[in-house]
Amino acid sequence: MAKQPNILLLFTDQQRFDTIRALGNPVIQTPSLDRLVNMGTAFTSAYTCSPVCVSARCSLTLGQYPMNTGCYSNDMGRPPQGRQTFMQRLTEAGYRTHSIGKMHFVPDLTAKLGLESREISEEFCPAEKDDYVKYVYSQGYDYVIDPHGTRGDMYYIPQISPYPPRLHPTQWVGDRTCKFLEEQSGSKRPWFLWSSFIHPHPPFNPPYPWNFLYQAAMMPLPKLPPDYEALHTYINKLQNRRKYRSHGMDLDVIRVMKAYYYACISFIDFQIGRMLDTLDKTGQLGNTLILFSTDHGEHMGDYNCFGKRSFHDTCAKIPMLAAWPGVFQPGVRCDEPCSLLDIASTCMEAAGTDFTDHKADGMSLMDRAAGKGGAVFSQHETSDLATYMVVNKRWKLWYSAPDNQEWFFDRVQDPEETRSRAGVMFLKDQQDQMRRLLMQHLASGKETGNIESLEKGVWKKTAKMDLDINPDTGLRTTAYGWCPTPIDIPGYPRQHRIC
Repeated sequence: MAKQPNILLLFTDQQRFDTIRALGNPVIQTPSLDRLVNMGTAFTSAYTCSPVCVSARCSLTLGQYPMNTGCYSNDMGRPPQGRQTFMQRLTEAGYRTHSIGKMHFVPDLTAKLGLESREISEEFCPAEKDDYVKYVYSQGYDYVIDPHGTRGDMYYIPQISPYPPRLHPTQWVGDRTCKFLEEQSGSKRPWFLWSSFIHPHPPFNPPYPWNFLYQAAMMPLPKLPPDYEALHTYINKLQNRRKYRSHGMDLDVIRVMKAYYYACISFIDFQIGRMLDTLDKTGQLGNTLILFSTDHGEHMGDYNCFGKRSFHDTCAKIPMLAAWPGVFQPGVRCDEPCSLLDIASTCMEAAGTDFTDHKADGMSLMDRAAGKGGAVFSQHETSDLATYMVVNKRWKLWYSAPDNQEWFFDRVQDPEETRSRAGVMFLKDQQDQMRRLLMQHLASGKETGNIESLEKGVWKKTAKMDLDINPDTGLRTTAYGWCPTPIDIPGYPRQHRIC
């Protein structure tokens, strides 16, 4: 193993596991990610530790599951004060550490968390603190009030970016990354760079002409197995309503949505190609550990659901690629379960360091590739809202406290997750075994509030939740940090408040 390689962590937001052409998607165009697949190892059974942005990223930086970070959702982004991040340990190990793009370090979106420096592009950061927004405003685009796309009622409506490609946030990350890589080419100090894109997170707004790359009529229809509503959890229903996607299904709109989503990914792929070329041109490719992943996936209409926050593979399973000459075998597919939080251990092992104030819950991808490990876990929310998941090579089980219900899937015979096997009598032993494995994991982190009996493997009954019968309950319009405060138009009073 090379001594202290450079480390490039390429990160997207809300990218499904099945959006890389070389790994089986015949529609999407990802020549640069395909190149990365062929350069190293693709972990084809990788899962997020929490299927939502903030808690997933908190677990990633600390190398621990949510039950040990105390961050379970987007509303709980308060990692333990003073605890080491893997970026801090790399800095202390002598690395030049830097990040470009979206980190989503809530509640302080400008925090460094152990990084020496940052170039900021966040969705909720005030314009005066956001490097990307300041840049595009300086180019004469200060009239654009939603630099990252229009949300609120328009959240899941495909849009064309108001910017040309050269000013789009995706290319800004690509430009800044290439500049950093060129600047570091002559340095004797190893570097760590975390380049993180906001896309393909909605709104799906690629720039022209990338919006024409895919045609809706050629997009695959969403996966709608028989009795798909039996696969809905409370959080699926809540998300659909809040995202204005709960009043019927328009397959053409979903196909346009997917076309724009794919276009966002291909535009990211174009930037990754520029980065790989820069590494090659500057002679750094041979001594750089390159990791590619995302925080979680996206339903994209499968099961007639949208968003994340649940444990179907569409949300919980993620792409995970690793390339490092002499360490990760090129062109290999590894189906050992692994977790997003394994990135922390991977980076620290490569740098020859580790946490000194807490224990990582994961292991390095080098160990995963060698067949070590076992089951991986995930969690969203806690207490009465909690959902927990466990996955091994054959089975997946998750439990939703708001539903008082388990879902159980055979990953070998039903990889598309078309039918839950929970309650099938001749699979009772397997379901019981997975439940106990999940409960033992939760008990190890003292996350036992929903366990009635660990010994018997029984969940505690909670009040079952459901949506209000009124189909508009929960709908809202939201303003974000970069937007100016809505003003009243004389003679046309605003009919609602922003919430």
